Amino acid sequence: MAELGALRVYSCYNCRNQVCLHDDIISKAFQGRNGRAFLFSHGMNVEVGPKEDRQLMTGLHTVADIYCGDCRLVLGWKYLRAYESSQKYKEGKFIFEKSKIVKEDW
Repeated sequence: MAELGALRVYSCYNCRNQVCLHDDIISKAFQGRNGRAFLFSHGMNVEVGPKEDRQLMTGLHTVADIYCGDCRLVLGWKYLRAYESSQKYKEGKFIFEKSKIVKEDW
C-alpha cells in the first residue's frame, strides 16, 4: 500500500485499510443504512459488488455495494445510475457510511 503522506485519509474502521481521501468529499449530508454517510468523488482499495436497483430516499438508483479490499466489510455503495435527472450528479460517486470509516492520524 502506498503511503499518502500529508493527505487526510479515511480508513476502514475494522482493519485500517485506507479507502478514501477527505479532499474527495462532495457532501456530508447523506443517509446510509446505519446513519450518516458521506458522498465521495472517489474510493480506493475497495471492491465493487454486483449491481442492483435500489429504492433510496431520493428515488430509484442502480447501485453496487462497496467492500473493503482487505477485510471485505461493506463500507457503503457506489452509484452506477440515477433514473431521475436531478440525481444524475451521483453517478460514479461513492457513499461511505460514517460509522464504517475512521480518520487516519489527523
